[in-house]
Amino acid sequence: MVRMYGTNNLPDSADLCHEASGIALGETLGIGKGSVTVDDFSKADAIFIFGQNPGSNHPRMLKALQKAAAKGCKIVSINPLIEAGLMRFKNPQHLSGIIGKGSALSDLLLQVNINGDMALISAIIKIVFEIAESKPQVIDHKFIDNTTHGFIEFKNSILQLDLHELIVASGVEEKLIREAAEIFCNSKSVIACWAMGLTQHHDGVATIQQLVNLLLLGGHVGRAGAGVCPVRGHSNVQGDKTMGITENPPAYLLKNLSERFNFIAPTKPGIDTISVINGLNAGSMKILIALGGNLFDGITRYQKTALALQKAELTVHIATKLNHTHLYPGKISLILPCLARSEKDIQKSGEQLVTVENSMGIVHRSSGVLKPCSELLKSEVDIVANLASRLLPNGPIEWLNLIDNYALIRDLISEVIPGFVDFNQKIDSDGWFYLYNAVRDEQKFVTKTGKANFTVHQVSQRQLASDEYLLMTTRSHDQFNTTVSGMNDRYRGIKGGRMILFMNALDIKEHGFTDGELITIQNAKYPDMELSGLQIVSYDIPRKCLASYFPEANVLIPLDSIDPRSKTPTSKSIVVKLRHNS
Repeated sequence: MVRMYGTNNLPDSADLCHEASGIALGETLGIGKGSVTVDDFSKADAIFIFGQNPGSNHPRMLKALQKAAAKGCKIVSINPLIEAGLMRFKNPQHLSGIIGKGSALSDLLLQVNINGDMALISAIIKIVFEIAESKPQVIDHKFIDNTTHGFIEFKNSILQLDLHELIVASGVEEKLIREAAEIFCNSKSVIACWAMGLTQHHDGVATIQQLVNLLLLGGHVGRAGAGVCPVRGHSNVQGDKTMGITENPPAYLLKNLSERFNFIAPTKPGIDTISVINGLNAGSMKILIALGGNLFDGITRYQKTALALQKAELTVHIATKLNHTHLYPGKISLILPCLARSEKDIQKSGEQLVTVENSMGIVHRSSGVLKPCSELLKSEVDIVANLASRLLPNGPIEWLNLIDNYALIRDLISEVIPGFVDFNQKIDSDGWFYLYNAVRDEQKFVTKTGKANFTVHQVSQRQLASDEYLLMTTRSHDQFNTTVSGMNDRYRGIKGGRMILFMNALDIKEHGFTDGELITIQNAKYPDMELSGLQIVSYDIPRKCLASYFPEANVLIPLDSIDPRSKTPTSKSIVVKLRHNS
């Protein structure tokens, strides 16, 4: 509908979380998603987990990690916060997860500085080259010679780096970094997992590409038990991208759409999520249609965001429940309540199902089990198809027919999106299937060079003034994206509140604060951006590093603080100052 209407303005929630992963992997491996399956975890010799807490935020990984650990896989966790879920985890689906002490998750914990991941990864790479001088087999030269591009330039860039400077910037002891490098070198199959702890930085794309460089050194891409795994927690953010919900669509998609539906798809790139807010503020954007989501909380609770939403000529929110974004209506504003995925969707042809795609590239069916809250609720398909029939009344698609039977939509998908041949048959027979993955299935890299690309990056570290700190946002245990279902965070020992600032005990004492004190935090560049009433909690976090809950702390993130490549807000790299509450 949108492309027939003439635009590629299809930004989505990935712009705020994993856009850096898509760009980084697309340029280096030729596929903007992960290359491993769940089975690969049990075949890996080492799993490196960056910037995520699977014990809390990604519980579906627990079983796979537990199985891997039981088989002797070395698990290395890299995170600024020493989390209970990184040290031991409990699987609540098993009795031992309720009454036991939990299973050891990490063989090695590297407590990296906030935004110190690039320095840490670069230090590991430099040490791998050191080890290779006496043990050349730790670098897979056959794989590099036959399958990759740019190795010499990459190697020279690493040799020019100062190891001591990298270690200091990372905040991790040299002994532990060398231990991590040894685990890497002694492993035949390595998987690297990451989440928003890597993506939401000024150098998010570069950091992920440096991690890919590390894996390429050992040939750990495109074979059993090895590869990349960006962990996307949202129910279908991966599926959005596969279906072409992006402001920068691939050429093949535009070609397939144009040929199948007999129209000329627009080739001009659309705008990303941050640019939507800037465009609304500037008046160059007039209309916002939001299919789900909570834009205000997800992007930044900054005043400019609220003003931008209210400047729109029209805002339309297709939503299952009310959220903060709805408090800032455009000049005309519509809220269209729709069926939730948990509710039964009955249409003329019977009960309908939809499909979603997870981080492992599995497409599986999903259908509701609850009675709808109201007989008047329409499905998202119904709302979009009715809108399309009015916007494009003379087009090549009989939009209203698609409401009656979603299988017709899947048939159209199978004709346009690669990997979905016999879509309905696969879903009907097994309920799920793995999408074709060129890297995983054929060790094929669809890049500009036709090979997996080594890349060269600068390693920079944010210099902080004596009264400045680097703040990261994080989620609690009782939270899914912007939806907070409880006020407790049992993994971190927090009860009854979310206005919390996690801080190193030495920093608390040195700068004249006290544990439990209520303070005000402000953006160092924009002093008018502040958050008052945060309670200091002494926590195991590196010096000069702070953590607070998302989305409450999003008020501190300015719209111009983004990764220049992915345009992702730097929610994990906010320079702030603290002051006593007046």
